[in-house]
Formats: sequence, C-alpha cells, structure tokens
Amino acid sequence: MQKGDAMDAAERSERIPDIVIITGMSGSGRTQAMHVFEDMGYFCIDNLPPRLIAQLAELVGINTGVGRHLAVTCDLRSQGLFDELLDAVAALEEREMSCDIVFLEASDEVLIRRYSENRRRHPIAKPGETTADAIQRERLQLQGVRDRADMIIDTSRLRTSALRNKLRMAFSELSDQQLMDVHVFSFGFKHGMPVEADIMIDVRFLPNPFYDPEMRTMTGLDKKVSDFVLNHPKTQEFWKAWTQLLDTVMPGYIAEGKPQLSIAIGCTGGQHRSVAIAEATARYLEGAQYHVSISHRDLSRANTKA
Repeated sequence: MQKGDAMDAAERSERIPDIVIITGMSGSGRTQAMHVFEDMGYFCIDNLPPRLIAQLAELVGINTGVGRHLAVTCDLRSQGLFDELLDAVAALEEREMSCDIVFLEASDEVLIRRYSENRRRHPIAKPGETTADAIQRERLQLQGVRDRADMIIDTSRLRTSALRNKLRMAFSELSDQQLMDVHVFSFGFKHGMPVEADIMIDVRFLPNPFYDPEMRTMTGLDKKVSDFVLNHPKTQEFWKAWTQLLDTVMPGYIAEGKPQLSIAIGCTGGQHRSVAIAEATARYLEGAQYHVSISHRDLSRANTKA
C-alpha cells in the first residue's frame, strides 16, 4: 500500500462510527442495507430493541479498539421506541462510542407496489386497513426518528447496487477494491470445467512445460516452470491483453456491487501453465489493492514423480 493509500485508510477509519443504527419505513430496504454492512465486515444484528444496543456493543467489544463495528436494524414504530432510541444514543455517548442513524424511506407509490409484488401484508396494517393507510400512519410515527437521522436515503428509484455504493462510501474503512473478495484458482480441463467461475480463461494455447522432461514433474509453483511460462513471448503478449481485460472489467464488477468474484484459469492438467498464470494474476490483483485468495484445484493430482 502506498503512502497516499495509508492516509486515505486512516481518514476513512476516523470518520466511521462505532455503531450504525439502520431504521426507516417498512419495505424501504433495511434488509438489503444490513446485507451491505455484513459484506463490509460489521457485526450485524437484526431487529434489536434500542435499549440493548449499548449492552451488545460492550459485549462484542466494540469499544475495545479491536477494529470491529456494529450495525443493527431497529423496528421503530411507536413513540415509546423512539424515546428508547434517544436513550440508547445517549448511553453510547456516555460510553464514548460514536453512533450514526441511517433512515431509509421510499415514496408511498413505490412502497405500495413493493408490497403488492411481494404479496405481503404491511406489518403494521390493522384489520380492514389498506396498505396506503398503514404507510401513512407509519410515516407519521417515524417522523421524529427521521428528524434525528444522520443519513436519509430515499430508495424509491435506487438500485440495490447504488444503495450498496452509498453505504460503502459512508461507512467502510476499506477501499472498493479491498471490499471485493477475489478468488483466483487454477484447474485442469481434463478433470472437468469449474461451475463456480465468474471469469474463466483457457491458457492451453501457451507453450507447455510438460514436453520438457526436466519440467514434466514440476509444477507452476516451481521457479523454472514459472519463468518458462511467464517469460515466453507468446505469454507476454497474452499477459498484456489479460491485464488490460482485468483493468477494464474489475471496476465494472465493483460498480455493480459484486462482493465476490471467482477467476478460473485452466490448462490441460492444471499443473504447469494454469498454476503459473493464476499465481501471477493473483499478484497483479493484490498490487491493485484487491483482497485476493488463491488455490489450485487439481494440483494434488499432478504427476510430480520422475
């Protein structure tokens, strides 16, 4: 990580609150928001009574400097619960824990449509009461909470990916690249194609170390094999195109809010070329600040005996 990146990370860490309370209108996207916080590594609890927030924060060590943050959703539909929320925020401040309230809302028309499409009854609708009436009543009950919120997000015309990006920008200590879990793995076509890959590249067109008796029992993890594969002119031509492709598609996946990406690199047996290229690909993405893991699916089947 470069110096500028370290400073940005420190600045992000300073502005991130210890606890985020997610609330708002029923049907406005609280569940989707909670999933975003889970992907960001927050300790998440759904439908927690506000009076328990401070206790939970201490229980999981939010105030011990371990670097973990807490996100909770609170179902605030009565004035009594609103008072509890104010008391909870005050209790957190007394314990020197910072807290932000995120309020999600949407237009009446959109909320009605969502309930109609999901064929669900509004959770506070009384017998004989229309969805529209329930929404209006809930909106009035939540006005005080909305006024107290640190961040208000209208999800009426917001795609899930856009909601994810808004929350990440506001509440993540990590960069967009670091938030994406990238798994790079090699495989051998003769052992079957992987079904879990988002991106799959076939490198069987590259020169094969298998035909060199000295390298036949080695793998792509051996320097001699890796140098043979990576330094070949055909590989260098491929590598330029491959990294340009990665530089193009990876930001697009991030923009779409994809939390995980699997990149499969295959050769005939999964022993030489695919292993060397997978290792180089992982190093390249790590250099671009992605969170990368690497494995070699078929390396255990490799012929490594002379």
